[in-house]
Amino acid sequence: MNLLSSKNRQVLLNKLSEETYDLLLIGGGITGAGIALDAASRGLKVALIDKQDFAQGTSSRSTKLIHGGLRYLKQGEIKLVKEVGSERAIVHKNAPHLVIPEKMLLPLVQGGNYGKLMTSFGLWTYDLLAGVKGDDRRKMLSKKQTLEKEPLLNPNTLKGGGYYAEYRTDDARLTIGVIKTAAKYGALCANHCKATKLVYKREQLQGVEVTDQLTEHVFTIKARHVVNATGPWVDTIRKEDNSLKGKRLHLTKGVHLVVSHEKLPLKQSLYFDVPDGRMIFAIPRGKITYIGTTDTNYKGKMEEPRTTLADAEYLLNSINDTFPEVNLTLNDIESSWAGLRPLIHQEGKSPSELSRKDEIFESASGLISIAGGKLTGYRKMSQRVVDLVVRKMKRNDKCQTKDITIIGGEFGSAKAVKDYIAQVSQQLTTEGFEDYMAGYLVGTYGSQTKDVLEKYAAQKQENPPYSPQLCLAMAELHFCLENEAVHTLGDFFNRRTGRLYFDIHSVKELVEAIAQELQIELGWTEGILQQNRIGLQKLMEQLETFAR
Repeated sequence: MNLLSSKNRQVLLNKLSEETYDLLLIGGGITGAGIALDAASRGLKVALIDKQDFAQGTSSRSTKLIHGGLRYLKQGEIKLVKEVGSERAIVHKNAPHLVIPEKMLLPLVQGGNYGKLMTSFGLWTYDLLAGVKGDDRRKMLSKKQTLEKEPLLNPNTLKGGGYYAEYRTDDARLTIGVIKTAAKYGALCANHCKATKLVYKREQLQGVEVTDQLTEHVFTIKARHVVNATGPWVDTIRKEDNSLKGKRLHLTKGVHLVVSHEKLPLKQSLYFDVPDGRMIFAIPRGKITYIGTTDTNYKGKMEEPRTTLADAEYLLNSINDTFPEVNLTLNDIESSWAGLRPLIHQEGKSPSELSRKDEIFESASGLISIAGGKLTGYRKMSQRVVDLVVRKMKRNDKCQTKDITIIGGEFGSAKAVKDYIAQVSQQLTTEGFEDYMAGYLVGTYGSQTKDVLEKYAAQKQENPPYSPQLCLAMAELHFCLENEAVHTLGDFFNRRTGRLYFDIHSVKELVEAIAQELQIELGWTEGILQQNRIGLQKLMEQLETFAR
């Protein structure tokens, strides 16, 4: 039985309440998912819960890059750059459909932060630390070569460029893929389940009282070890455990804007400096280009960080300064997202200066908390936590995740992924879909795209009046209901398909049909249906407008 099927949720929750687990994870972002996979693949009995959807916090709101953090070299974080730089190749190997090679262009400009010599040495060091080989090694470009790569750059201030290898990803889909793979190894993973109370016996943590956010049913999960992998909420759990002492979190906010690719028609992903000394990414993706990120202190509600007008204007000014012919305005922004970085506080340091290193905190009650870190380093962070747990259990199981393929990633190489995209593209072109759709499907579902396309063919037969676009969305919905624990409109349109960020116009066209299908499949009352409509509408307004 697939316990990630939305229809098997009650069976899943029953199992969670009936048994005792070696390890209970609070938090279903990329760190919690990675720990669940590592522990389950070592033979531990694992449970995972998240009060929201999987990846609903930080793990769906990053810059969506698997990168080594070039700027951390400047801060002297050699060990961090070496580790995450090396991890890029492993994460790509394990999920080649989700972690896609992406050449990055770093323009060198008059009065910029980086000179040619410093950039050349920095990129050489970056490649050396990350073990980059062959054609992926950095190249230094002349002004002419740089303009050939990206003609929109300002020729009046451009001096040349650095050209180096990174990887693009979909952070939420990577998290979902790791969750699915953990489940394959026996981990029980439940979204929309809030840890409402820590349960102790003789002052030792024995489990967690949980509230099902969909039904308000309360139950208890018993566990020998509990890990707090809640990202921005780590200190909230530590405080409840009476162990919030010493080092604490420092939350910073990062914002990204989405515009039509027609408005910002970049040929190439760029990493460029702006007048205040920070660095910004601009990344073309299908029919959009996204821009980010900011780095500011955050004190607001952790569930709903917002893009402010000041954030949007800062990024637009940065783009317009770098690409003077573009002239983007607030009206050009189609969507946006804001995410929180749960960093470790360092006195006297600005948000951009704070270290991205992860740290583990262990309390007297046995609670293990993990904070800090980067998306790219999730596998090594997870390994460190599980190494600690197995030592406590007096076991010697070794980490297996370096060689575990993430579900959907059974391709063997990046070329095999490209070949499959071309194959899917041929099929979709005859159906009247735009060119980007094949890349979207394979980049979302990987080898399981074939299952989605089988459902698409069935939808066409069952619902002749439906447009091809609606038939495909319905096929995706049914696939996600069967395999990916979809329980709300937001689950589907955001973390499963990315449409709220990258194709928000399609959401407005599809939402009513998808809502009614979810009502049928999940047995929603009219009240739950309306609650979902209102919730999605509120979310869309937050993505399309700016807080003051």
